[in-house]
Amino acid sequence: MSSLSRELVFLILQFLDEEKFKETVHKLEQESGFFFNMKHFEDQVQAGEWDEVEKYLCGFTKVEDNRYSMKIFFEIRKQKYLEALDRHDRAKAVEILVKDLKVFASFNEELFKEITQLLTLENFRQNEQLSKYGDTKSARNIMLMELKKLIEANPLFRDKLTFPPFKNSRLRTLINQSLNWQHQLCKNPRPNPDIKTLFTDHTCAPNNGARAPPPTNSSIVGPIPKPAGGFPPIGSHSPFQPVVSPSSAIAGWMSSTNPSLPHAAVAAAPPSLVQPPTAVAAQYLKHPRTPTSVPGMDYQSNDTEHLMKRIRTGQSDEVSFSGATHPPNIYSQDDLPRTVARTLSQGSNVMSMDFHPQQQTILLVGTNVGEIAIWEVGSRERLAHKPFKVWDVSACSMPLQTALMKDAIISVNRCIWGPDGSILGVAFSKHIVQIYTYSPTGELRQHLEIDAHIGGVNDIAFAHPNKQLCIVTCGDDKTIKVWDAVAGRRQYIFEGHETPVYSVCPHYKENIQFIFSTAIDGKIKAWLYDCLGSRVDYDAPGLWCTTMSYSADGTRLFSCGTSKEGDSHLVEWNESEGAIKRKYSGFRKRSLGVVQFDTTRNRFLAAGDEFMIKFWDMDNTNLLTTAEAEGGLPASPRLRFNKEGSLLAVTTSDNGIKILANTDGQRLVRMLESRTFEGTRGPSEPINTKPPIVNALGPVGNVSTALASPLDRPDRIPPQVSIVSLGPMDSSRTPDVKPRVTEEVDKVKSWRLPDIVDSAQLKALRLPDTMTTGKVVRLIYTNSGLAVLALASNAVHKLWKWQRTERNPSGKSTASVAPQLWQPTNGTLMTNDVSDANPAEESAACIALSKNDSYVMSASGGKVSLFNMMTFKVMTTFMPPPPAATFLAFHPQDNNIIAIGMEDTTIQIYNVRIDEVKTKLKGHQKRITGLAFSQTLNILVSSAADVQLCVWSTDGWEKRKSKFIQAPAGRSGPLVGETKVQFHNDQIHLLVVHESQIAIYDSKLECMRSWYPRDALSTPISTAIYSCDGLLVYTGFCDGAVGVFDADSLRLRCRIASSAYIPSSPASSSSVCPMVIAAHPSEPNQIALGMSDGAVHVVEPSDTEPKWGGLLPQENGNLPSIPSNSALNSQSSEQPPR
Repeated sequence: MSSLSRELVFLILQFLDEEKFKETVHKLEQESGFFFNMKHFEDQVQAGEWDEVEKYLCGFTKVEDNRYSMKIFFEIRKQKYLEALDRHDRAKAVEILVKDLKVFASFNEELFKEITQLLTLENFRQNEQLSKYGDTKSARNIMLMELKKLIEANPLFRDKLTFPPFKNSRLRTLINQSLNWQHQLCKNPRPNPDIKTLFTDHTCAPNNGARAPPPTNSSIVGPIPKPAGGFPPIGSHSPFQPVVSPSSAIAGWMSSTNPSLPHAAVAAAPPSLVQPPTAVAAQYLKHPRTPTSVPGMDYQSNDTEHLMKRIRTGQSDEVSFSGATHPPNIYSQDDLPRTVARTLSQGSNVMSMDFHPQQQTILLVGTNVGEIAIWEVGSRERLAHKPFKVWDVSACSMPLQTALMKDAIISVNRCIWGPDGSILGVAFSKHIVQIYTYSPTGELRQHLEIDAHIGGVNDIAFAHPNKQLCIVTCGDDKTIKVWDAVAGRRQYIFEGHETPVYSVCPHYKENIQFIFSTAIDGKIKAWLYDCLGSRVDYDAPGLWCTTMSYSADGTRLFSCGTSKEGDSHLVEWNESEGAIKRKYSGFRKRSLGVVQFDTTRNRFLAAGDEFMIKFWDMDNTNLLTTAEAEGGLPASPRLRFNKEGSLLAVTTSDNGIKILANTDGQRLVRMLESRTFEGTRGPSEPINTKPPIVNALGPVGNVSTALASPLDRPDRIPPQVSIVSLGPMDSSRTPDVKPRVTEEVDKVKSWRLPDIVDSAQLKALRLPDTMTTGKVVRLIYTNSGLAVLALASNAVHKLWKWQRTERNPSGKSTASVAPQLWQPTNGTLMTNDVSDANPAEESAACIALSKNDSYVMSASGGKVSLFNMMTFKVMTTFMPPPPAATFLAFHPQDNNIIAIGMEDTTIQIYNVRIDEVKTKLKGHQKRITGLAFSQTLNILVSSAADVQLCVWSTDGWEKRKSKFIQAPAGRSGPLVGETKVQFHNDQIHLLVVHESQIAIYDSKLECMRSWYPRDALSTPISTAIYSCDGLLVYTGFCDGAVGVFDADSLRLRCRIASSAYIPSSPASSSSVCPMVIAAHPSEPNQIALGMSDGAVHVVEPSDTEPKWGGLLPQENGNLPSIPSNSALNSQSSEQPPR
């Protein structure tokens, strides 16, 4: 359910309460699951209405949901049982025992036996534990106090115990405002109109008098009554309380298949704390009460006058929310790229193209002979070229080997970049997909080869179900498959199409991931990642080859397709209803091929037809303009915009590509052409690079990977069982153009690596702090990026939250706006339990945050505490010392499983739900200082103060391997001290941090590269962490400096002196240093520093240089040597000895 639908439920609840529909109020509370009315619950309990009590509770939780819920139901049923015994109603007591209490026997058999034995007693108060049981009323009150504590601690009730604050009679006020607005639009508005119905829009009958002013301040439907009672107001919702709701898109499409529902329903069930969003969506979509979106305002039309006339004449269109409303068109035709800026000769027929998501002039190309190429369109240089080749023939299936023997010609059907451009995928016309990694130097490396489908693989896309990058493919075998992007394992297969699947379009809405697919019979289906079948079955216009694509902001859905007769259809869909919203005109009656299309700037559409490019404004169905690109285009050219919309790549009839540009695009390619240089090329040119969004192979939060699924494919006529190219395989095609290859001995540019020593060179903010605490020992961002949580050495937590303001509309953390040091209104501090034996300052501290930011687990030498992040209350404690917990890590697949490193060298695998240690891992000689899970490798890596790394299988928790880290060359004596570990986003490479080094290890614990303190960064390392995109390593030093390293090579990009972010601190001999660094979860260039003096600083690059260590060319040209006077330029990594 959308947030607006949720708010509508609250408005209705208030209205029903004001109108004294008490039973209906509580029924809606229960059915919606949005608000748990504690007062109503107390009344039911005190009245002993046990069936009603459980029925009301079941709207919010079930017995088996978690241990809090189990305890709640147990206490209620136990009280009911005791009351039956107290009345000497043995028959009723036996019935309660068998029907209600027996369910708990499997969890605690001894307790159930003890309860059963109460039947044998004349008075159950003879039982020692029940000797103080008084009368029924007092017993209910005592139980009620316990129930309230359990409900408040239960995560399933975390945002449902307080009613949102809004004015009385809010629904009536909104209706009055609506009627006033309708009255203002009347042609002949009458004073004091008589409103007799709300079922139709209000209009005043025409009269002969003068036009009366609209009653803008009157209450047309009568006075708003003052309610006798109401819901208690609360403070604003915390940002830690996301509402998990199903996708309005899919839910709407599904529910709209039932024509008997004339209006939208509003309902929802409470989400589970650990249930993945896809499971929640599946739960919603399986139930018949799945909501459609709430009817509301549609996209704005440009023709305001026409809209007003339509309204005044009584015409109305059914409209609904399917995302944000769209601003009026602020672009002109001049923003469209229509001028030919470059012409590239590929040498073979181009079948698919895709611009790099960050480097605006890097173009990926796939051809009809199976080759792929990467072009820098600004310099006309082909950076990479890979002819088709099966990497491992022996691993191919027999059908593929047979197909290759019969016909060696293989074509690219689709090639596409991953979401951050560090990975790319290629789908071929026979069976396989190949995945390459694209390094910062421009090098392509083989990553995965998957024998994906029987027949052709017709489309490929990237998606992020469960926050892990995956590959989505479809093919001639009528299936859609989802593959793990790291290891290539198949995760899902979706079956249901009756013909070959032509295209896929993964997307997400309201945290729900889904996939649209189209087949060559024109069927559109939608799938959640749950293997429960298609949620949608619709016909695409043309009933043949169709592709679907979202606008760049993910709010508008388009499709383009061509029928077998050659009729082309470009349409926008109304997601909420699964209906066509508008159809764009301007196609010829008989297209000579399958028309390709693309979107840009959330404003324009483009399609290739009639040997030209046709453009539309998204909000206008009429053709906007066309471009012939100086001629030479095929009948249905393929096309692709770059991300900014400044360049448009178009295929030509002579096996080439034309790059069309607008003014910005022309400036971009000219600037890049003037800056070209010989040698190794990488994404180092600031003009061509956008900040990375997400890393290709790691867990990230809800990123739409369907950047567009345009029809980048050949004109294909599908036979009975396959899709083949309409383009002729001409053996006399233009010879291929070979890439320009430089010599091995490159002339390498020497670069200046900045040494940041002044506050003017960056943005830094010391977070406001009124509390006196010790040094910061642990520091993390919340997963939402809205707050920073610190744990000080005195066991006190501090939480800073950024507010939404005009300067910071997103509300995310930034160094430009100061946050608020947040506390609940009662002033509670979140303080860990401490040990009497060891002061908190001398104990190892540890902290871990749940994925939904709702609770934090923490310890400071005492018991491990579980805190509610909204109330700061302790939900539970466990693991009393000795030994004390020293490190915490949540299992990536089960939030209830925690790996706890201990002071006694063991690792305990603990199940929070059942309060049980599953197993103890032994292998270290000193206390545990680091734990890291790899979901891909199914392993846990541990590190300890004995500088040893151990690998444990998460399947059986057996030890696989161990290794001591290597000492730097020339260091005398053995290494000792804390060692930390963190997996890269690819879940394979491991960052190892010790005061003597940072190092990258592979999955076999082989050291790939390392860096040791020296030169300008010669003091011991205090902390290090990967950036959120995995491209950087931030390293803190004991002199207060921070080093920013390339994660791939461990080459130093820049050094940040403490004087830059602590203005009063001198550049050297600083006694204050970062004890811990936290990396922002979505901004790779933002970090937070937890200092030894208790301060927390948020640090970002300056506005003029948006990345750390932006590479600047030296004035003296391309010298192969490194200047001796720059200590920073010598900070390269070292390969480990073999």
